[in-house]
Amino acid sequence: MTDRPRGLALMAEDVAAARHRDPAAPSSFVIWVSYQGVHAVWYHRVAHWLWMRGRRSLGRLVSQFARRRTGIEIHPGAQLGRRVFIDHGMGVVIGETAVVGDDVLMFNNINLGGTSMSPGKRHPTIGDRVVIGAGARILGPVYVGSDARIGANAVVVKDVPNGATAVGIPAKVREHPKPAEAHTAASCVDEGDSHVHADDVGHEPAMYYI
Repeated sequence: MTDRPRGLALMAEDVAAARHRDPAAPSSFVIWVSYQGVHAVWYHRVAHWLWMRGRRSLGRLVSQFARRRTGIEIHPGAQLGRRVFIDHGMGVVIGETAVVGDDVLMFNNINLGGTSMSPGKRHPTIGDRVVIGAGARILGPVYVGSDARIGANAVVVKDVPNGATAVGIPAKVREHPKPAEAHTAASCVDEGDSHVHADDVGHEPAMYYI
């Protein structure tokens, strides 16, 4: 996270990331004014800045205001990297001690939650370039390695290696990608092609799709 841009340059970077990752984005202007997942990240930066400077009550108020405006709750203590994009983000919850790396793509109804009421590290750490499918739950102080994929509705309670795919309840780690996944959303999202082509055959069941 060196040479981090500031202010409008950082916001423009977020918009460019959303435009790149969302094939449905009509224009950068629409992202600026209407993408709640992008706005939630912007609110969080303000809340986190306040939190880290000891103004925790104010930071918490900003985060709750953002929750009401966007439907996305990010604790002000959570650490988010650059170019994090929350697509269709309604219902996303990110806990206080969660750490999210750069270029992470998250979909709706995701929970980066805890499994303990004790102080200390109790939320996940997410590496760079991770894709987390809709409805996924990543619980406890687990580590999800860079370039990993978390399938839709997966419940992750153990570490996921770099570049692996985790699917199911509880999630099991699978090699990624397998030939049958060649054009699913899990493997195509980084190419900006998150749909399945009509002429593709032999796909895995929908539970594996991001």
